[in-house]
Order: sequence, then C-alpha cells, then structure tokens
Amino acid sequence: MEDATKKDEKDGSGDAGAFSCPSPVQQYDSVLLAHGGGGRLTHQLIEQVFLQAYGNPLTEERHDGAVFELPAGRFAFTTDSYVIRPLFFPGGDIGELAVNGTVNDLAMCGARPLYLSAGFVIEEGLPMDTLRRVAASMQRAASRAGVRLVTGDTKVVDRGKGDGVYINTAGIGQVVAPRRVAPSSVMPGDAIVLSGDIGRHGIAIMAVREGLEFESVIESDCAPVSEPVLALLEAGVEVHCLRDLTRGGLASTLVEIAEATRLRCEIEEEAIPVREDVRGACEILGFDPLYVANEGRFAAFVPGREAGRALDILRRHPVCESAQIVGRVTGGGKDEVGERGGTGAGRAGAVTLRSRIGAMRVVDMISGEQLPRIC
Repeated sequence: MEDATKKDEKDGSGDAGAFSCPSPVQQYDSVLLAHGGGGRLTHQLIEQVFLQAYGNPLTEERHDGAVFELPAGRFAFTTDSYVIRPLFFPGGDIGELAVNGTVNDLAMCGARPLYLSAGFVIEEGLPMDTLRRVAASMQRAASRAGVRLVTGDTKVVDRGKGDGVYINTAGIGQVVAPRRVAPSSVMPGDAIVLSGDIGRHGIAIMAVREGLEFESVIESDCAPVSEPVLALLEAGVEVHCLRDLTRGGLASTLVEIAEATRLRCEIEEEAIPVREDVRGACEILGFDPLYVANEGRFAAFVPGREAGRALDILRRHPVCESAQIVGRVTGGGKDEVGERGGTGAGRAGAVTLRSRIGAMRVVDMISGEQLPRIC
C-alpha cells in the first residue's frame, strides 16, 4: 500500500487535479455555430464584439429591447437588409452600408434619425477580426449620422450558407417635415433635384467583384444624407417628396413615382452628373448609369420656384456638392394607349429623357437586375 502511494505521488496519478477537465477555450479566431446557440459563446460574442464596438447606456441594460423616452410628435420607422458581396469595397463596407441605408430611408420620410437596431446572420467560419471590423465601422457610421445602435440580434448559419454576414437594420426617427413628404405630394411644376453624381456605388462593387482595374479608383458614394435633407427642411423649403437612389438607380425611382402619381417626369441627360470614369466603365460593361445603384444619393421634388434655393442649400454639404436640377414634373397627359401598348412619352405616368443630341426617349424600369447582391 505504501509502495502504491509513493508511486501515485511520483507519477501524479493520485492528484485530483490530474482528472479535472481542461478550461474551455474562451477566444476564437472565427465564428462557430455555437456562437449562435444562445449559450456562453453567444454572450461572449455580444460582449466582446458588439457591446465593445457600440456600447451605450441603452445596450448596457442587456434587455430584450431598448426602452427610451420619445418626444411627442410623428415618427418614422423603417427596416432593411444588406447582403452585399464583397463585404468590403472602395469607399465603404457592409457595416457602413447598413447604417447609412437605414438612416437615409428615415431621412427620405422627412425624419431626423434617432435609434437603430442591428440583426446579424453570421456564417460559421467568418473571421472574428472581420466581424469586429464590421461592428466598428457601424459605430463610426452611426456617430457620423448622429444615431445610436441600441438593440440587436445574432444568428449563426452553417458554413457556406451565408456569404460571411448578412445584416438587418431597423430605425426610428422623429418626423420634422411640416407637411407630408411622399409621392402623393408631388405636383405638376415640381423641379427634380438630384443630390449628386450617380453610378459610383454599383461600379465600385463591380470592379472589386470582377477584379477590374481602371485608371482611377472608383469609390462608392456610400454616405448618410440626413444632414442635407434636414437642412432643406429647417430652411423652410417646401419639399414634396424625397427618394434615395439605391437598387434600380435614378431611372427606377422616377418611374416608380411617375406611375404612382400618374404624372410625367421629364429629365435632361445633359444635366445628370456622371463622373467620366464611371461613364467610361458603364460603356465598357454595357451598363446605363441611370440604372446603376447608389448609396448616398437622393432625388428631391420641390416646387419650381424653390429649386434654386434648394440647390444652394444642398451644395453647402460635401455629400451634395455636385447636386443639379435634372428635370421637372408635368401634367398627367392623355393616358392614351399608343402603338406599343401605352409606353409613349405622352401617356400619364411616363418618364422621358432628352438626350445630349436633343432626341427624346422613354425611360422605363429595368427588367431583372444589372448587378445582384449590391446592397
């Protein structure tokens, strides 16, 4: 017995610590399915990535939702999901895109953005450093836009089922516009003011995705536009409608409004700002800049008498320094069915474009999508 005891002391087989389980790994270089299981790893993900990136008194509550006081008045609420590939691109990334996209949607309602939520669908195997980078980018974008990320959710899906990460954001803002800002408020005689050059976001994504190189680096126009919109409203400009030019670009936005109002929109190609490098890339790729997605551009419909003042206000902001008056809204027309089934320039709800050489053509919505997973 004594010999056995001496043997145990010698080789450590009698030490209780020799039979204890090793401490579980606390740090991971990539996301595991277990990070979406609701257990300790989920809590570590929230603590070490999201709360570390944009923690504030509301998120520190660790509640199922954010509870906050709101001033009396009207509010706007919106939500959107972001599935862009690649996650990082010249001029932005999926995190910045998610914040700016929702902030801009609120601004288009004539609202001051206040609070955002963020839902993450994360693919197993996503590097943790990538997730931290996205979260930090969201916080920077939120700070620039003057909003707070106050609640969210995470889910983890199997490897190969998620393109890295998808993000859903929802936002709430207080409406500050004194009158309804919506397509139903558009009137004949309104000027169409474009906030800046178009097409950069879609071409920036296409260049990275396909490994294309141009003489100059084309960066996305991804940016918040709430500040110039609020400047218009605070200056008392009579804004009838606002629309951001995301998927489908300027053309689809105008067609949508024209069809909803049964009014005609007439635009001038010469007045529409398109950078020469973007125009050249579109020609090479067979794209029309009118249909290319943007993430920091909008169209404003204001009375013709207010157009000049609106333009001056917008151009004071760097994101709108190339703003232009690109067209006008006219009456509804005869709404006659023409030889091509009612697609003529004279019908109600049509969008027409005068080309650089003076020719007129009808602008319609694109069939399908030029570039998928763009935002």
